[in-house]
Amino acid sequence: MLRFTATRVGALTLAMGLLGAISAAPAYSATPPATSAKQGYRQACTARSGNYFHCLTLIAPRHANGKSPQAAAAKPDGLGVQDLRKAYQLPQNPPAGATVAIAIAFHSPTLESDLNTYRKQYGLSACTVANRCLTVLNQNGDATPVPENDPGWEVEETLDVSMVSASCPSCRIVVVEATDDSFNNLAAATVMAGQHATVVSNSYGGPENGLAQQFAGAYDQPNHQVVVSSGDDGFTKASFPATVASVIAVGGTELTKADNTRGFTESTWADGSSGCSAYVAKPARQHDPHCSMRTVADVSAVADNVSMFNAGNGGWFDVAGTSVAAPFIAGMYGQVNNNATVDTLYQHPESFNDITTGANDHSGTGADCGNDYLCTAQPGYDAPTGVGSPIGLAAF
Repeated sequence: MLRFTATRVGALTLAMGLLGAISAAPAYSATPPATSAKQGYRQACTARSGNYFHCLTLIAPRHANGKSPQAAAAKPDGLGVQDLRKAYQLPQNPPAGATVAIAIAFHSPTLESDLNTYRKQYGLSACTVANRCLTVLNQNGDATPVPENDPGWEVEETLDVSMVSASCPSCRIVVVEATDDSFNNLAAATVMAGQHATVVSNSYGGPENGLAQQFAGAYDQPNHQVVVSSGDDGFTKASFPATVASVIAVGGTELTKADNTRGFTESTWADGSSGCSAYVAKPARQHDPHCSMRTVADVSAVADNVSMFNAGNGGWFDVAGTSVAAPFIAGMYGQVNNNATVDTLYQHPESFNDITTGANDHSGTGADCGNDYLCTAQPGYDAPTGVGSPIGLAAF
């Protein structure tokens, strides 16, 4: 286990104290989920106004049994582990991995069994609490008490551990469950996650405002790779914490099976977020001309038509969202197990699939941003897909 540094202690103090005591956080109250206007996806988690994050998982309108968008199936039909490992040229016999930590809100009572149903389906070894592959903690670093359950965040939590498993089957996984989805509690969970792993995955986002900026220290963790989903709202205002300068902001792509050498084509996922920060100075690694501040995203990976299993939602179903892409990229960092920063990604363009088709604006054509790179995939860097999607592990 990693020890607290002065920086981490300061961040934790801020995260836990700025909005008052954790126990005083407002109670969660579920409301009907929204639907993505462009794609018809059903949001797994409700976006609450105020000082709250929302998870970035969408339940797709197509499912293995061809029934309603809410129906699950006995077997998966979306992209699975072997598809993803082939698409990104990952080692078929991966070496021993490190530990990847996941910061998440609420508690999933079936997480261990759901994860191992997924892993068994794709021929991966068991990852359990008993064999010390899986550890679940609360935001204070203790096994108990566990937070309350929320069905939407439960889907997110299960997806996160599944995607880390897909890209790094040999990685140990530590899940840190925040008391709820508030800025302060998820910041505290992220700091705690950094005490257990050098790779931390965050599949949630919220408004980039002045209050959110006060929690940036929880995500700025030296000698860590903090991986964050870019968002599922298309070309829009940038999402926090994806805008924190030191994090790896992950955009989304769509993989389509094809009769070519790779076996897939890849384009911009229409709902993946991109944007220009209103608060964070432009990092030296970024040279794009039309955003004077930090641009999101940095890198990208699959974010559509991916199968997962969750007992609470009836079995197998397909999901979408940059919540697919972020933990998948986090698993790649876990497999490499080094201290590479986000800057390293920009230094190895040859190690990425350059995504040159698709757009994430409301029209789906790039017209809303004048076909600019901020919402339209183009050769080289573009905001929806960053430097591209990985070819193997060389860039990590």
